[in-house]
Amino acid sequence: MTMRELLEYHGVLSNPFSEEDAQNDKIFKESCIKTSFHSAWDKIYGNPAEPSTSIVFGERGSGKTALRFQIIQKISEYNADHPNAGVLVIDYSDLNPFIDRFRQRFSSGRKIQKILAKWELKDHLDAILSLGVTQLIDRILDSGRQLHPAANDSKPLPVSNLNKFQVRDLLLLASSYDTSRNETPLNRWVRLSKSLRYSTLTSVATNMKELAIGVVGSAATAGFWYKLSGGFSFLLNYWFYVIAALFWVLFFCKTTSRFLKAWSIKNSLRVLPHLKSDLLKILLRLKKNDFSGMPFPIDRGTDHRYQMLEKLLDISNSLGLKGLIVIVDRIDEPHLVNGSPELMKLIVWSILDNKLLKHENVGFKLLLPDQLLTYMERESNEFIQRARIDKQNLVRSLEWSGESLFDLLNARISACASDGKSPTITDFFSPPIDRNRLVNAFAKLRAPRHLFKFLYTLFTQHVHSYSDSAPVWKISETTFETTLALYLRNREAAEKNLGII
Repeated sequence: MTMRELLEYHGVLSNPFSEEDAQNDKIFKESCIKTSFHSAWDKIYGNPAEPSTSIVFGERGSGKTALRFQIIQKISEYNADHPNAGVLVIDYSDLNPFIDRFRQRFSSGRKIQKILAKWELKDHLDAILSLGVTQLIDRILDSGRQLHPAANDSKPLPVSNLNKFQVRDLLLLASSYDTSRNETPLNRWVRLSKSLRYSTLTSVATNMKELAIGVVGSAATAGFWYKLSGGFSFLLNYWFYVIAALFWVLFFCKTTSRFLKAWSIKNSLRVLPHLKSDLLKILLRLKKNDFSGMPFPIDRGTDHRYQMLEKLLDISNSLGLKGLIVIVDRIDEPHLVNGSPELMKLIVWSILDNKLLKHENVGFKLLLPDQLLTYMERESNEFIQRARIDKQNLVRSLEWSGESLFDLLNARISACASDGKSPTITDFFSPPIDRNRLVNAFAKLRAPRHLFKFLYTLFTQHVHSYSDSAPVWKISETTFETTLALYLRNREAAEKNLGII
């Protein structure tokens, strides 16, 4: 007999426990995302109108990624109900591109531990600002074609709400933090400036005038010296070059100033892909008054980054996005980290700064592997004072009770049921396996992923034990107890090998 035959006999059209990862779980995304929540949901989610930080520790498969999708889903619904007071959501769950670019700044022979030890809070801020600025510009220029978390724009964001200072600030943010590669950086920046009605004609005309002064002045000087000397002997005269250079002073000083700024920005943004030539072309289009004295991200600390964050929040507020939520997930998955708790610690510890986590109108949802909790409990008082974990909404373990897993499983079975059917998990078992026995067994499994793995193994074992000519539609107590004992023993051995227990 087959798995499909067993499921269909009980009125279930598709396998409710074939997927172990919410990333690819169609049942979860289409049904359970709106109905099945962890008991700590309210503490984790908070209130979008007042963004707050939550720090969640959970073992693999406990539902951290599902939480991320549910947070995004709920904020999307909130944004739909509050079109002029929504929340900007930054999904900071794919760290691979940022870590890869950071890695490229160092010698290829250097160990990854020593490289990630240099990762700082400013690198997190740069990554977050990049995701936020790129999203805003996407939603300003082409809302209908861009997909961003919790964004349900029916039209581009209302840039008419921005004053001239916010227009300047957005273009300034775009010069450093827009990392879209759908078009060249210069073309995208120019398109944004046109959308914001920021005229670059003055700066371009000034650039051309200064260039013309250099060319014409040098040519006129050469012509004068040619006539004066009666030939090209003036090319050997030192004073000719001094006088000709004077005509290039304005152009040289401006270009050099912008080039040095572009060079400093590229060197400071260690996690972003910028070319000095692209930055220079953009900076040359900024008006002198908009360029001078602005907080470009070129300092070694975080002061300028916080100023840029304030500008992003101010602009978002005028665009109808009154708060910012940053969701951090999957930090164990970058290929250079490869699940190492020591490497995860090097990345995460720098973001655990109370100044950032408690920033006004900003909330972080840190969904972290449970191995890091042990490291945190061993930290110094200096770290504890900086992170102030006691002031965050801390969930020390994303464990599930047997009852909650029982309800979760029934919700998934219901989502897969055929019309008019209402099967439950108990229907698949013969006496004396009842609800209480299942709840007790599920409690030992702790997490949804373990539950789904166990049930898939159990159902597979059952259907392989019977033929099509003599099917058995109920799983026996012997099969259940034997498979459960073996699964728990194998899981314990695997966790010991990984150093989890």
